[in-house]
Amino acid sequence: HESYVTHGQLEDDAVYTCSADHTVRRWDVDTGLCMHVFRGHTSTVNSGSYDRTARCWSPDSGWQLQEFRGHRNSVLVLAHFAGHAVMPGFESDSEEDRNFLVTGSTDCTARLWLVSDGRCCLTLRGHKGAVLCMVLDTLRRVLFTGSMDNTVRSWDLATGDQICIFQDHQGSVICLELVDRHLYSGSTDRTVKCWLVASGECVRTLKAHRHTVSALQYHKGILFTGSGDSCARAFETSSGVLKKIFKGHKFIINCLQVCDQMLYTASHDCTMRTWDVEGLCGGDRGGSGQNQRKGTFGLLRVGKNRVGCVESPRTSAMKCGVGDDGGNQEETLELF
Repeated sequence: HESYVTHGQLEDDAVYTCSADHTVRRWDVDTGLCMHVFRGHTSTVNSGSYDRTARCWSPDSGWQLQEFRGHRNSVLVLAHFAGHAVMPGFESDSEEDRNFLVTGSTDCTARLWLVSDGRCCLTLRGHKGAVLCMVLDTLRRVLFTGSMDNTVRSWDLATGDQICIFQDHQGSVICLELVDRHLYSGSTDRTVKCWLVASGECVRTLKAHRHTVSALQYHKGILFTGSGDSCARAFETSSGVLKKIFKGHKFIINCLQVCDQMLYTASHDCTMRTWDVEGLCGGDRGGSGQNQRKGTFGLLRVGKNRVGCVESPRTSAMKCGVGDDGGNQEETLELF
């Protein structure tokens, strides 16, 4: 990548990364080699784009498959799901017709789209600030959105109705992670909060961060966090105890994931790093996690603009968004 990495997504033997260079890249996990570069956005990619559109691309050919238009401002986040998993009675003869995309925008709304024809099925209104993050509970058919208005809101995807407002943060909600009946939220107020999904009650606050909490990932009893203080942290969810701090990046950690006892972190410093977390997760909860694999794993580039995030439905397409540094162009979201 020619600029900082904003998001990464692990899928089987490949990792997809987004960058401020306007590109998305596909990397071989074993070799670290770049296998494909996806180009097309004209502005910063943030799992959506500042050109106000979302686009769907084939991960193999790179051809554009669909475009989603309707947002009045930048598209920042997205989520993908199969319709039959969320909408009761939804049936279709075509596998493609059962795929839906949810997008969040700086126009303060979230939208539900049918991937096959790009049609907007629902518009979720209620936030008073940009929608910055989202997570989907397919079992309960609920969407959670975090916003610049300092709140998290839950929505019934079958009807579009707002269910609950989670209020306690003193800053924008940047990231969300759903774990069974608990929802974790990271904020610019430097905290992570744990909420009861059913009631919206805040039951725990984690305060170890020195800057914005920018990324969350749960794995086997441990909540991993990424922060603007350039560190990743591991918290035991049962007690809230800080178990480990991972130092090495030079700037904000934009995203992280855990796979096969390895923690992957991507940063504004244009690098992705891997860390050995065996001992922290699973059997030995008391491990220190000090057997750290240092060094850069890979870098992604996104044209001349920043890439915000990547989402893959584990099928045939990968979605990402991009935006313009100046914010003057349309918002777009692209699928690869």
